[in-house]
Amino acid sequence: MATQNQEIEIKLAIEDIAALRGKLRNLRAKAAPRLFERNELYDTPQSDLRSSGRLLRIRIETPAPGTTNRPPRSTGANSRGVLTYKAPAEGIDPAAPRRYKQRQELEINFQPADRLETILRGLGFRAGFRYEKFRTKYTLPKFKGLHLDLDETPIGNYLELEGSPKSIDRAAKLLGFSAQNYITATYWDLYVAHCRGHRLEATNLVFQTRKKSP
Repeated sequence: MATQNQEIEIKLAIEDIAALRGKLRNLRAKAAPRLFERNELYDTPQSDLRSSGRLLRIRIETPAPGTTNRPPRSTGANSRGVLTYKAPAEGIDPAAPRRYKQRQELEINFQPADRLETILRGLGFRAGFRYEKFRTKYTLPKFKGLHLDLDETPIGNYLELEGSPKSIDRAAKLLGFSAQNYITATYWDLYVAHCRGHRLEATNLVFQTRKKSP
């Protein structure tokens, strides 16, 4: 199944994830089952997509019940894949506020989850930046078309709000945030900034696996 839309979204940095979940409960938000996501970006050897502001991503989603931040050992048959293509949005009003990230987006769900990676490599695309996160999707009553995604990443927690500018502003305000808190950076941007601040080499944004005891 393919879906296409004009993506309008922002991120919010979450310092207290328990407090945020409490606010969502008070607003009667409905949560979908928690997922573990493995995301990988693909590009040509000449980086044609990145240089033109485009993105090609494979996301593998695996059920992740509980609250642990330990990635599942394997994806398995209960996982699904999502191929995402993003490009600069068309027809944006130059006078419109820049506090939202706006892009064109096309997504296709596929099964089995690992088959498309082989196809992309066969077509000459190569895998690049990989990032992992646990995601819980929420919906709010009376907020039609607004998607709230709580992401737990190795460098912190973020809440993504995607929908119309009006619904984003309204929901953010109910959760105690203002436009000054809006983040439009990608996870790659956030990861690079984190590495610079901690004097680390930027590689992939992944959870550390625990070593087995001898």
